[in-house]
Amino acid sequence: MSDASEPTSHRLLTLPDSPAGVLSIRAKALLFHDPRSADLLEHVERIARSEASVLVIGETGTGKELIARHLHTQSGRKGPFLAVNCGAFSESLIDAELFGHESGAFTGASQARAGWFESANGGTLFLDEIGDLPLALQVKLLRVLQERQVVRLGSRKSIALDVRLVAATNIDLRQAVEAQHFRADLYYRMSVATVSLPPLRERTGDILPLARHFIGVYGPRLDLKDATLSYEAEAALLSYQWPGNIRELENVIHFALIVSRHGVIRAADLKLVPVGGTARTGEAGLTTTKPLPTASEPVPVDVRPSEAQQNLIDALEALFKEAQPRVFQNVEEALVRVAFTHAGENQVQAARALGITRNTLRTLLKRHGLLAESSSTPPPQSSVTIGMPLTH
Repeated sequence: MSDASEPTSHRLLTLPDSPAGVLSIRAKALLFHDPRSADLLEHVERIARSEASVLVIGETGTGKELIARHLHTQSGRKGPFLAVNCGAFSESLIDAELFGHESGAFTGASQARAGWFESANGGTLFLDEIGDLPLALQVKLLRVLQERQVVRLGSRKSIALDVRLVAATNIDLRQAVEAQHFRADLYYRMSVATVSLPPLRERTGDILPLARHFIGVYGPRLDLKDATLSYEAEAALLSYQWPGNIRELENVIHFALIVSRHGVIRAADLKLVPVGGTARTGEAGLTTTKPLPTASEPVPVDVRPSEAQQNLIDALEALFKEAQPRVFQNVEEALVRVAFTHAGENQVQAARALGITRNTLRTLLKRHGLLAESSSTPPPQSSVTIGMPLTH
């Protein structure tokens, strides 16, 4: 990571090297060339010195963990930075993992173990995908934040904490609060300071500098020490919508280097696959995409719902006219049931079809009694990512 005295336009945040491989589920670099990014960095460093909990909001692949690490580095806290994915555990494991447990607290607990909060004492705990945290655990998390102490599972003794919480989410927690999937008091407690991380398509000034950074990372590994981008490739990168953000850009550049010739990346070398749009090849091999709609774009007045959507609207209006009880719960159950059945009871595909995370889908399936016991085996504990401190 660059020194804090460098100009903002030259600042680079990177994750520590990992033996897990070159592909990652996380964005591994952030640059601040775009004016919007420069303002973001100034905002982050302004709140870093406080003790306030921070909520980082952004799409997947935008660099939320990098922002959390920079908050920790700039905070001056001497303890460790630890990163935990709240979606990596089943409900039966996450309590003990976050807050620790005593020996014999549950089957298989042969010895006492500190949780992630205790392990991060004196430092920063980064909870990614906080929106996936079960409601029962949200209550306990709120208590920990308010009382600054934790009680291990199976114990009555409280342990004092000095931990700064940084949480991240790629969902709208305000909508989750309205749907009663997330506690309002916990949301307000966590969002004392909020960092909204814009998607890559809204900070286009960072695209080419990041692309050149990844060329510098992967080029030497492929014996391409002086690889460059052609003008057409630069235009293609700038015109693309980047649904996968920085993570997708890294993978695109890595692939392009592999298939490029004579150390020059051309537009045809870029594997740009739009999500929800259509790709076409224009002049000079330039790949263009149909722009993806954003939340800020107005819906044209002549747009009409499809026949299926209109049938759904009519059915919902009929339910309200009949004054049916528990409309929301019944509609939610029907939606989850149909999606799960349509996907052949494949949780990943059903979650993708609904536009939610797999962990959220599992919670809904359990809530409505649609998940068989045999399919509720918890994921292995090794799926948690433990972060390392940033280096200067």
